[in-house]
Amino acid sequence: MAIGVAILGSTGSIGTSALRVLERQSSRFIPVALTAHRNAEALAVQVARWQPAFVGLVHGDVGETSVDRAGWQSGADCLVHAATHAAADIVINAVVGAAGLPATLAALQAGKRVALANKETLVVAGEIVTATAREFGGTLVPVDSEHSAILQCLAGRAPHEVRRLVLTASGGPFRTWTADRIAGATVQDALNHPTWQMGSKITIDSATLANKALEVIEAHHLFGVPYDRIDVVVHPQSIIHSFVEFVDGSVLAQMGVPSMELPILFALTWPDRVPDSGVPVFDPVALGNLTFESVRTEDFPMLRLGIDAGRAGGASPAIFNAANEAAVALFLAGRIRFGDIATLVRGALTSYGTLPADSLAALWHADATARRYVDAQAATPSARS
Repeated sequence: MAIGVAILGSTGSIGTSALRVLERQSSRFIPVALTAHRNAEALAVQVARWQPAFVGLVHGDVGETSVDRAGWQSGADCLVHAATHAAADIVINAVVGAAGLPATLAALQAGKRVALANKETLVVAGEIVTATAREFGGTLVPVDSEHSAILQCLAGRAPHEVRRLVLTASGGPFRTWTADRIAGATVQDALNHPTWQMGSKITIDSATLANKALEVIEAHHLFGVPYDRIDVVVHPQSIIHSFVEFVDGSVLAQMGVPSMELPILFALTWPDRVPDSGVPVFDPVALGNLTFESVRTEDFPMLRLGIDAGRAGGASPAIFNAANEAAVALFLAGRIRFGDIATLVRGALTSYGTLPADSLAALWHADATARRYVDAQAATPSARS
């Protein structure tokens, strides 16, 4: 009998990739719940194809009126309802931003496997999320290619055997740009990622390297490795997705062509492997040389800001994430410059990084405070200089 899968964010890049995986693995998995943020037309096409038991549209009052939404649920609560649907054994959380956190917690409380592409879940409330998984028997399996790579390299190894994790970064579209040129980059420049096809928010995060900071925090919570033993290296070809260095000096790396369909499939089948991932046959000769570079942290300050927020703990990671989400939205809307993103995030951390973080309510308060700060500062251009 096919395993039921709920896909939160089914019309986004991860969600559509997941449906391609399920199409090839239809004897093993079936989508039973689909949700989208606001793209009613694309969701309607998916519903017609798969006939899921549950359909949700977060912004139910937005979209094309030609779509028949009979039986659809609307509003943010639809994410939780999809994540806890009785027919769903696995939940792929591909929601963008902190909005995905309640659904992750709900799915874990229901004892489900969460295939997590929503890294902000662990950034905002890592301790709460991992404790919830332990208490209720839910399982977190990463979908991000970097964390999937680490999970595969760690298979069967004890924590005390691990010396270091090394996450790879493509370097984004501005890897070879000067600092002055980066600061004035346009939205079109920042969305022109050299390796991956992703949604706009994560593509901007890749350009600032905020995404890699989020991944370092996520790796800390997923694998229990201290921050001083998690490194980042630039690997422009995006063939090696991460390394694990062991205490005897041995290093394992997971390699593959840049495709999210492989980590999605592995998150569904872990710890087993099944054929037909949809990924092309690996040809090392055709792929050519693999190169590595140090991160230019001075020119990409978001990486250090995020890692420092993770080290500080408390509300700082939630502040970093919320301020970044707000600043990226402003940049995409043309209201601030690319270089203002880091300035606004730094200011939010300085002003509010020590807010209480002793409960989920406190973390949501920190999140909202950071967003208000960014919006207020963006309205006062002199404050960003």
